[in-house]
Amino acid sequence: MKLQRPVVSVYTVPTDAPEADGTLSWDSTTMVIAEVSAADATGTGWTYGPPAVAEFLRGQLAPLVEGRDALDVPALHDAMCRSVRNAGRPGVAACAISALDIALWDLKARLLELPLARLLGVCREEVPVYGSGGFTTYHDTHLAAQLNGWVHGQHIPRVKIKVGESWGRAVPRDLARVRAARQVVGEDAELYVDANGAYTRKQALRVGRALAEHGVGWFEEPVSSDDLTGLRLVRDALVCDVTAGEYGYDLPYFARMIAAGAVDCLQIDATRCGGITEFLRAAALAQAHGLEVSTHCAPHAHAAAAASLPNVRHMEWFHDHVRIEDMFFDGALDPTGGRIRPLGGVGHGLTLLAEEVGQYRVG
Repeated sequence: MKLQRPVVSVYTVPTDAPEADGTLSWDSTTMVIAEVSAADATGTGWTYGPPAVAEFLRGQLAPLVEGRDALDVPALHDAMCRSVRNAGRPGVAACAISALDIALWDLKARLLELPLARLLGVCREEVPVYGSGGFTTYHDTHLAAQLNGWVHGQHIPRVKIKVGESWGRAVPRDLARVRAARQVVGEDAELYVDANGAYTRKQALRVGRALAEHGVGWFEEPVSSDDLTGLRLVRDALVCDVTAGEYGYDLPYFARMIAAGAVDCLQIDATRCGGITEFLRAAALAQAHGLEVSTHCAPHAHAAAAASLPNVRHMEWFHDHVRIEDMFFDGALDPTGGRIRPLGGVGHGLTLLAEEVGQYRVG
């Protein structure tokens, strides 16, 4: 079963409201989709990144996999990684590899007429999720509505909001929003925050101690994820879990983060790190060091792989990507009750609705 040349498309979807975190603001999200076929089956993978990812995928990776055996995903992944030596692995190249790797795993499962979770091997039939959004641009009413929707509407007992507004220059508002969030979700729901690296080390310590008063148990990127020493210092000083890892574009990145003792839970993004192939390797590395993992964004790209892990804590049910994936795919998962069940259909269970979302296509 020989692979045909992958087909690549780009879509840009406006956000449903202005959005920002501690260090970035945006009003749209771009999705790059790779489709790869063999015999009578087609696999679909995707990543979130600039249109340059699509150009790299078309020019560098598509010719490389064309004509190769569709079942040999590890060999194809290795060939892609070797081919980007001079281009550089992190960033655009890694996102392109990720999208195609996800498509290749989806294709293999479809060729074998299996759910992708069964092909990878199921460790759990349900995976916990947490609602994620709470952007710094949201006014109090908007924030309350989103949190209410997750906790009281969909019964998701874990939620996360953004803090670190304006590179850490609005700490009083950060803490006021955390207080408001706790009031909305009640005392029983888990409350998380994500600073996106906005704080300095000592600022993160001061904020973290204040967060503890509101029962915040997850402090994501309190300082830059490049500052492994800073993450370790904050982790050692605070009672909440310190987490990071979403900017890991290869396995050595995760090895360095783990070796530094920088996190209590390792975040991994299959749409950045090298697809499902590298996602599973990073999770195994974390397990070898006694760490749980959590998936970052793109929940439907992670669901099947997360179900195969013994050390997965939960998946991020990220507002932007959930909204887009619900629009773009038939077969989207239902997080009601705080868990998803990724065992339906064949492959990852999703079908691209290309005609319905054609208005968002770029180029």
